Amino acid sequence: MELFDTATVLTRVLTSGVVMSIEKSDRELPGLERLLTKKTGRSKAVLLNSRTGAIHAALAGQGIGHGDSVALAEPDAETSAFLAWLGVNVTSYDGPAAYDHIALDPANADRLGELAAGATAPALVVDLTGLGFGPAAAVLTDDPRLWARAERLKIFGAYDLRTMWTQEEADAELVPGVQFNYRLSPLVAACVRMALTQAARPAATSGATQS
Repeated sequence: MELFDTATVLTRVLTSGVVMSIEKSDRELPGLERLLTKKTGRSKAVLLNSRTGAIHAALAGQGIGHGDSVALAEPDAETSAFLAWLGVNVTSYDGPAAYDHIALDPANADRLGELAAGATAPALVVDLTGLGFGPAAAVLTDDPRLWARAERLKIFGAYDLRTMWTQEEADAELVPGVQFNYRLSPLVAACVRMALTQAARPAATSGATQS
């Protein structure tokens, strides 16, 4: 994304006065959620402030935690270390994967839909960090229960982002458990959304011809 575009996006968010993800009037996070669900063909999106946060949410959304085992195809050293910290064991890749993973950068951002089409796991972790606006990631899913649990993981306190203002339990069957500060900043969300939108546009041409 051009520096001018970045400055424009940041100015828009800062002048709105809404820079925290807990603000009810925030439009940047819902906007990025809609864009990601449209591009990936999934019905639900959870935005988080790191790749490890997204992996945690993808697993917690399926009820996978300490002492459980998951099937993954050759996780890298960082992922293996994080799963070990969670107490989750990685088994040989002989069953359905717990989640699929896509890492986006400027070179492949325009292919998100194509890359997501090949994902078959219940949760799709999309690492947005490579787009250049700081740590950011998302979990995409068609499972409303997985989505609800993952949403519940990313904010401190007994309620989720949609019920914290009323302090009324949205789902009595959801046990809050331990929650983490995985909330994504609207500033980062706005820049990521602009980058993904621009990546989908055809390259502009000047129309000039060479002799």
